[in-house]
Amino acid sequence: MINQQPVTGLELWQWRNEAIQSAITHDISPVEVDWLLQEIAGLDRLSLRLESFKVWDQVQTQISLAELDQLWLRRLHDRLPVQYIAGVTPWRKFKLAVSSAVLIPRPETEMLIDLAVAAGVSSGLQSGHWADLGTGSGAIALGLAEVLINATIHAVDFSPEALAVAKTNAENLGFGEQVKFYQSSWWEPLESLKGQFSGMVSNPPYIPSDTVLTLQPEVVKHEPHLALDGGVDGLDCIRHLIEVSPAYLRPGGAWLIEMMAGQADIVRELLENKGHYCNISIHRDLAGTERFAVAYTTV
Repeated sequence: MINQQPVTGLELWQWRNEAIQSAITHDISPVEVDWLLQEIAGLDRLSLRLESFKVWDQVQTQISLAELDQLWLRRLHDRLPVQYIAGVTPWRKFKLAVSSAVLIPRPETEMLIDLAVAAGVSSGLQSGHWADLGTGSGAIALGLAEVLINATIHAVDFSPEALAVAKTNAENLGFGEQVKFYQSSWWEPLESLKGQFSGMVSNPPYIPSDTVLTLQPEVVKHEPHLALDGGVDGLDCIRHLIEVSPAYLRPGGAWLIEMMAGQADIVRELLENKGHYCNISIHRDLAGTERFAVAYTTV
């Protein structure tokens, strides 16, 4: 999506009408059509609502109308997520690059940043070293960098392809210096900083293995299963983070994760049984689901 392709406003208007009808037929939100045109053709909401672009001699699109049509057919028939078609997704104040190498950042995950800020304020650990383990697109690392301006964020991911996307986002958003990237597994590349981390935030794989293939086709067919599959009960990665993190966090350091609906009681129990955590709390997302766990290492 580099070379701009000119099309007439009338051509684009006709394509939009057909795409909206096909979206309705395939039980896809018609809103996706306009969002895609905002990204691909640079149209604003008012132009789309008033359909004023219909009379324009030319609209500069990032791809040709034929290519757009082919991608839209993949949205309809192959359930390709619209964010992958556009190559970007909004998240907090950012516009993040995304590809099939990374999970599409979800709106509910934005709350992890607010919880991290609250945890940092309450513990006086807003600076120093913070870790985003399993960074994917880099969303959490960049969210932390924006609000914890005096902290260094260490972002780790096992996938080189995901890390390339995260690095691109960091550079695009001006956080290339504040966020450090590592291609490895969880805490492993941060051995030299053991005991020095103010906080750790993670949105790890937490879907039980036999549940992954029952998710929406957009997820099953296109999002990376490595970032979804959390083992038999979905808790393999969370167990690891509970077990290993106390060695890396400072006394009183913050530990925050996102989890699946129904996992809160087990996660709380695992944290309590470890014996290295205190002030354990469970937080709901905007839909009322127990989605996040916050704890602090014992002093």
